[in-house]
Amino acid sequence: MTVTRFAPSPTGYLHVGNLRTALFNFLIARKAGGTFILRLDDTDPERSKPEYADAIMEDLEWLGLTWDRVERQSERLDRYAAAADKLRAAGRFYEAFETPTELDLKRKKQLNMGRPPVYDRAALALSEQERETLRAERGKGVWRFRLEHERIEWEDGILGPVSIDAASVSDPVLIRQDGQVLYTLASVVDDIEMGVTHVVRGSDHVTNTATQIQIIEALGGTPPAFAHHSLLTGAQGEALSKRLGTLSLRDLRARGVEPMAILSLMARLGSSDPVELRGSVDELVGGFDISRFGAAPTKFDEADLFPLTARHLASLPVTAVADRLAAIGVPEPLRERFWTVCRENITTLDDLEGWWATFRDGATTEVPEEDRDFVATAFDLLGEPPYDDATWSDWTEKVKEATGRKGRGLFMPLRLAVTGRARGPEMADVMPLLQSRPKR
Repeated sequence: MTVTRFAPSPTGYLHVGNLRTALFNFLIARKAGGTFILRLDDTDPERSKPEYADAIMEDLEWLGLTWDRVERQSERLDRYAAAADKLRAAGRFYEAFETPTELDLKRKKQLNMGRPPVYDRAALALSEQERETLRAERGKGVWRFRLEHERIEWEDGILGPVSIDAASVSDPVLIRQDGQVLYTLASVVDDIEMGVTHVVRGSDHVTNTATQIQIIEALGGTPPAFAHHSLLTGAQGEALSKRLGTLSLRDLRARGVEPMAILSLMARLGSSDPVELRGSVDELVGGFDISRFGAAPTKFDEADLFPLTARHLASLPVTAVADRLAAIGVPEPLRERFWTVCRENITTLDDLEGWWATFRDGATTEVPEEDRDFVATAFDLLGEPPYDDATWSDWTEKVKEATGRKGRGLFMPLRLAVTGRARGPEMADVMPLLQSRPKR
């Protein structure tokens, strides 16, 4: 059975970069009829916060990315300790005591000599007496996994064949000096024990994948199928990393972006297929193919989300927005007409309130000076509401006879005066929604 996972750290809010990883793993699992696990990487007790864990689940639920079960790494520390013991017994785990300053000096020396800045494994040469002396002087050391210096190869679902020389990579630290288990070990143990079959993540994890393959094999597991998606850039190719905080899912939600708009974009962005607005998560599942994605950096422009949002809203029936219409005060008998009139003239649902204020209270836009007398005359010819479907044609015919205006010179100033907008829905449909007689 196909098993995937999304493993965010609850140290902040989800952003569009996180969403890509979550969505790809979700779609793979759902397309195969498998299991999608939400796994909270909360082994850092200082940075992990319950409110962020709650926010992650809230954002995924808003998007419709439902999980089959939740796992918390903070509840599995005994499993990581057991794995560490197994690695020690196999001679693949060793304690190292260098300070950050000492490691930095070693890296600089290697670079000056034209060598890759790889940890030199000096700790492996320490005697037990030397280790005890260092523990007494410096406290506990970090625990590193001893890589086998051979080529690590796998067939990546996006990148194709990948081959990394383990000798070019430092033995990774898996347990910090304070005893905190790091992601590299915790993730491997979880993937093995939870039967994860497919892992999709960002291309910045490729080196991690190489080391994790050896750790998995050292623990007796079988590596899952890996795929590394490209990283997002801004619309001009600029790095998004410094802006991701402003592209959190909750911020986009607050700005009116609809779930299917962002999911439709992210399910195709960076692939060889065109972006197509879908009506449901199920539609996304059927059309997803990880092999259609490329390795090149992928440009993301948040502005693309708003036309998709507008198109999605225009497709919705009034029942889908009934609560929103009630909240802004649209009377129940008018809701269907109001939605029919407005849905193709809004970008987000927040725009509805402005339309209803116009229909309820009248527009506040000033008409051009050359049209003011004309508009005043026209308004004097308009009776009191309620208006009906014939009001606009009857009214404009009277105004035409009284003023001699016709065509755009007649219709455009009246549209602007009534709605406050130079363009929009058919005025015959607008008039029955007016709650009071326009005044100028």
